[in-house]
Amino acid sequence: MKLHLTLLSTLAIAFCIVQAEDKPKTDSKSMKPEVVRSTTEWEKMLTPEQFAVTRMRGTERANGAAYHEFEAQGEGTYYCVCCGAELFTSKEKFHSGCGWPSFYDSSKAKGVLEKVDNSHGMHRIETVCKRCDAHLGHVFEGEGFKTPTDRRFCINGVALKFVPKGGEAPKLLEVNSSAVQEKKGEVAKEGGVEKK
Repeated sequence: MKLHLTLLSTLAIAFCIVQAEDKPKTDSKSMKPEVVRSTTEWEKMLTPEQFAVTRMRGTERANGAAYHEFEAQGEGTYYCVCCGAELFTSKEKFHSGCGWPSFYDSSKAKGVLEKVDNSHGMHRIETVCKRCDAHLGHVFEGEGFKTPTDRRFCINGVALKFVPKGGEAPKLLEVNSSAVQEKKGEVAKEGGVEKK
């Protein structure tokens, strides 16, 4: 009986630790994307593969062309292919051998949001662009990689736009939410100009 209680206590503690470690590092409940577009608008802006991955929460094929391009890229910064927000830099990049671009942390710009993902019968942490909610991939912890964080951001290469060091960052996609449009209308009205 004593052994049974000890085993149950150990399992309960292990369960609590796992549940605590699975919590996303960012609270996503109150986060709403700044950049909002219709499905049709996203389809016009993106390639079919970029749309399937970033807007439909898909996954590109492992070891594909985007991965090989990623592996060959030198110093630089990775931006969201949808809205241009900074996501990662080559400083956080590492070779994990998984077949998808890997980073041990997001960039100092903190453009990556982590959300609980219970799809496909699995419990994972999804990573999305904080600015436009584009699906990037997932983040995994405790895999034993010798990186400063022991985290692996497993990212779809088609979700990223690489700009080499010294290159010009992509233009940020204009914010187009109804709240922003309302505010623009209020400001124009206060200034004596009717918004059309």
